[in-house]
Amino acid sequence: MDDIDAMFSDLLGEMDLLTQSLDQETVPPAPLPSTEKEANFSIGFTDLNASLHELEDNDLDALMADLVADLSATEEKLAAEIEGLKVPPPPPSEQQLPPPPKVLTTRPASSLTSPTSPASTSSNVSTPSPSTTSPLPPPQSKKPTKEEIEVQMKADKIKLALEKLKEAKVKKLVVKVLMNDGCSKTLMVDERQNVREVLDNMFEKTHCDCNVDWSLCETNPELQLERTFEDHENLVEPLLAWTRDSENKILFQERGEKHEVFKNPQNFYLWKKDKKTLKDIKDKDKELLIQENFCGTSIIVPDLEGVLYLKEDGKKSWKQRLFQLRASGIYYVPKGKTKSSRDLVCFIQFDNVNVYYGKDFKSKYKAPTDFCFVLKHPQIQKESQYIKYLCCDDAWSMNLWVTGIRIAKYGVSLYQNFKTAEKKAAVSAVWTNRSTPSSSNPSTPSPTIKGSRTRNLPFTECFT
Repeated sequence: MDDIDAMFSDLLGEMDLLTQSLDQETVPPAPLPSTEKEANFSIGFTDLNASLHELEDNDLDALMADLVADLSATEEKLAAEIEGLKVPPPPPSEQQLPPPPKVLTTRPASSLTSPTSPASTSSNVSTPSPSTTSPLPPPQSKKPTKEEIEVQMKADKIKLALEKLKEAKVKKLVVKVLMNDGCSKTLMVDERQNVREVLDNMFEKTHCDCNVDWSLCETNPELQLERTFEDHENLVEPLLAWTRDSENKILFQERGEKHEVFKNPQNFYLWKKDKKTLKDIKDKDKELLIQENFCGTSIIVPDLEGVLYLKEDGKKSWKQRLFQLRASGIYYVPKGKTKSSRDLVCFIQFDNVNVYYGKDFKSKYKAPTDFCFVLKHPQIQKESQYIKYLCCDDAWSMNLWVTGIRIAKYGVSLYQNFKTAEKKAAVSAVWTNRSTPSSSNPSTPSPTIKGSRTRNLPFTECFT
C-alpha cells in the first residue's frame, strides 16, 4: 500500500511539473525561410521588377501571354475537377438568376422618363441622383497622353507579370546576357528551353552571323571558373543553382573549342602523333574519324593519359599524378603500381559533375601553370573540399583533357549539337547571300557579318 501511495505521489509531482512547463511562455522556433522570398526569378539583376523593365515590349507581351495561358489551363483543369465533385443545382435556382440583371439594366433608363409607379421612382431617384453623377465628368475631361497610357500599360503588365510569375507552373527566369562590346540583352527563358533555342533567340536579337562557334558561357568570379553551356542543356536548371547574391554572369561569345573535335578530330584521337602530321591530315580522313568514334554503336572516348598536377585538399600545394581518361571517369596510378587496369584507382566519375576552365589559378592557388581545369557539382558555388583542381603543362593538354571529359560525359549529344549548329549556319548563310545588293559580283560570295571574337581561353594557337 505504501508503494502505491509513493507511485501516486510521484505521478502527481510529474503532472505538476508538466503543467508548469506548459504555463511558461515558450519561444517559437524561427520560421523556415519562405520559398517565395528565396525564389529567384531573374539572373543578372538586383530584383525581378528591374529585370522586367529591361524586357522589350514584345518579350513582355509574349511573357504575359505565356503566363496567362499556363495559369488559365491550370485553372480550367482545377475548375473541371471541382465541378465534377459538385452536385448540379436545381433548375428553379438557375431560372431565378437571370432576371435581376435585366431589372438593374433597364430600370435606370425608364425611371428618368416615365414616373409610372411611386415606389419605383422613389427607389430609382436615390440611385442616379445629381449629386452622384456630377463628379463623373471632371476626370473624363483630363485625357491622358499617349505616352502616359503606354507607361501605365507597361506598369500594369509588369505588376501582373510579377504576380503570375510566382504562380506559374513552369519555371521562368529573366536573364541578362552580356555581349562582347559590353552591352547586354535581356531574355525570358523557361525551363523547357535548351541552350540551342536561347542561342537562336540571341541571333534574332543581335542580327549576328549564326556560325557554329557562338556559345552561351557562365562565369563564376568567386571561384574564378568559366564553362561553355552545351547546346542540349536546359539553361534554367544550372542558373537556379546560383545563389541570390551571386556575381555569376552569362556571356554570349564565340568559342572555337566548343566544336573543335568535329572540325579537327585528329587532334584528339591521334594526339600522340607529331603536330605536322596532324595538320596535314585530309578532310576525308577527318570524316572517317568522326564516323568511327561518334556514329557507331557506342561512343569512343579519346585514350588520354598523362601526368597532371593535383591540388591537395585545403592547401595551395600541388602534386603530380599519372592520370588516365576512361568512359566512366578519370583514374590515376598509385605510387609503386603499374598502369594495368587492376591497379588503377578511380579519381572521379562524371555523372554529377561539370568541367570548368580555371582562370588565373597561378596567382590564386599557386598553381604550376595557368592551364587549369576543375571538376565540381553545378550546385557548388563557393569554396568546397568537393571541388577537384587539376593543372596541365600547356594549353594543348588542357584542351585535350577538357574535350575528352565532355565526350565521355555527353557522348553523341555533342555531335548532334554540332550538326544542328551547322544547319543553322547554312540557312543563315543562304539568307545572307540573298540579301546582298544585286550590284555585287554574283561569283564572289558576300562576306558574312562577323561579331568581334573574345577568346578567354588560350585555344586559337593550341593546335598550330
